[in-house]
Amino acid sequence: MYNTAASRPRTTSDFASSSLLGDYSIEVMPRTASKIESFQELLPPNTRIYLANIEGTPFNDMVKSARRLRREGFVVMPHITARSVRNEADLDRMLARYRYEADVTQALVLAGGINRPHGEFTHSMQLLESGLFERRGFLELHVAGHPEGNRDIDPDGSTRQVDAALLAKVAYARRSETRMKIVTQFAFDPRQVALWTERIAELGVDLPVRIGVAGPARLQTLIKFALSCGVGASLQVLQKRGRDLSQLLRPFEPVDMIAGLESYLHRHPRSIIEGIHFFPLGGIKPCVEWARRNSEKQLTRSGARAQT
Repeated sequence: MYNTAASRPRTTSDFASSSLLGDYSIEVMPRTASKIESFQELLPPNTRIYLANIEGTPFNDMVKSARRLRREGFVVMPHITARSVRNEADLDRMLARYRYEADVTQALVLAGGINRPHGEFTHSMQLLESGLFERRGFLELHVAGHPEGNRDIDPDGSTRQVDAALLAKVAYARRSETRMKIVTQFAFDPRQVALWTERIAELGVDLPVRIGVAGPARLQTLIKFALSCGVGASLQVLQKRGRDLSQLLRPFEPVDMIAGLESYLHRHPRSIIEGIHFFPLGGIKPCVEWARRNSEKQLTRSGARAQT
């Protein structure tokens, strides 16, 4: 189990290796992606980029962004949100455009955060069970994970429905031979995330998990996003930091989160945690530059240790 003694404040010198920062994925929106002149100059080759489908984003913009990112040499994973899809014909049209106009063969399949569905779909399993992803040649599908539960799915605060939904997706992956992984909402408490992965593994979930991590940002920005996204338990970590005025004035960096996960993986090498997924809430460039700087520090320290 998770070692609570490892919960002391950390610095970048505590990172055990460069594994997490050396192989991360990142989330962008068409609007934010359009402000980046060249992703090739910013991100490592073949980085997986999740393309967020925010309510109100024109679908043409999604396809255009996906095509651009594929041409720049990245693995592109657009969000396909059930509540934004009208029917199977609409889903098939979307997948066909991604597949043949943008050379996309992967997707993150979600229910979506809108309250009123646009059509007949309300949850992600309906999209999966349509069989259209396989027919259109989508080779890898990712689904959402909720380390702190999800009040939209389990209003009573339990995890009964969200656990059942995750197990249904595991069963689907096995019978369809789909390559499937889990990507989680961002969190700030590595201990809670680690305990969640242990719990779902005991339930029978054996899918690789990418843990959502908020990139560097102003603390006030993170608190705003945490409140809007329902990150309740982890919000306490931010609120505790906010009570220290010296911490409040400094930009937040995900040092504790990544160091905690690195430490956990060092002690639990068979964990289903595969890597991290950045939510660049403070901007794409600051997030990527922070990851590069700290990855280089790790590699430098590893080289120095190898020479001694």
